[in-house]
Amino acid sequence: MMTPQPKPILRLEALSNPLWKPFSLTLRGGEICCVTGASGSGKSRFLRALADLEPHQGQVWLNEQSQQAMPAHLWRLKVRLVPAESQWWSDEVADHFPADVDPAALEALGLVKEAMHWQVSRLSSGEKQRLALLRALAFPLQVLLLDDPTALLNPAETAQVEAWLMAEAQRHAWPVLWATQDLAQAQRVADKILLIEDDAIQELPVPQDD
Repeated sequence: MMTPQPKPILRLEALSNPLWKPFSLTLRGGEICCVTGASGSGKSRFLRALADLEPHQGQVWLNEQSQQAMPAHLWRLKVRLVPAESQWWSDEVADHFPADVDPAALEALGLVKEAMHWQVSRLSSGEKQRLALLRALAFPLQVLLLDDPTALLNPAETAQVEAWLMAEAQRHAWPVLWATQDLAQAQRVADKILLIEDDAIQELPVPQDD
């Protein structure tokens, strides 16, 4: 009988850079932590630090593995960053995906199965954003970092993406860091909310359902 794998735990220990003072956090598998703050406050740089793409002080741990002790490209296979602006290296969507894309995932994101055969050059900004999310989650990962994943979507599409991401985080037990300027969105989806403001990161209360 196989021993079940432990759920991923992401730990930040005195993480800092010129935009914020040292901050520590523990995030367990399945938990969503939203990072909010004004434009330019450092939300994207915070995620980039966790993905080992931004200089920073302090330690980041995935279970017992230290970011500093792992080659950056291997770390980013486990700690997956979905940037606000997606990059595409071929003009057919399918070239960016494994062969077995789940049609149910496409439907959950408001996309048709034919989307795999669309040309990237003809995608709308919202289609690119949703397909970039699906692409990022189509490959194995342990931690998910989302940089404003619904910024280009209308309210109905935003609701679809929120529901799908919340379900996927629970199903795979991923710790999720989700940057957003929309505090109402953070209150809808998050187990923890962080505010970057005045050179510091502070945890905000999360409204409880009645």
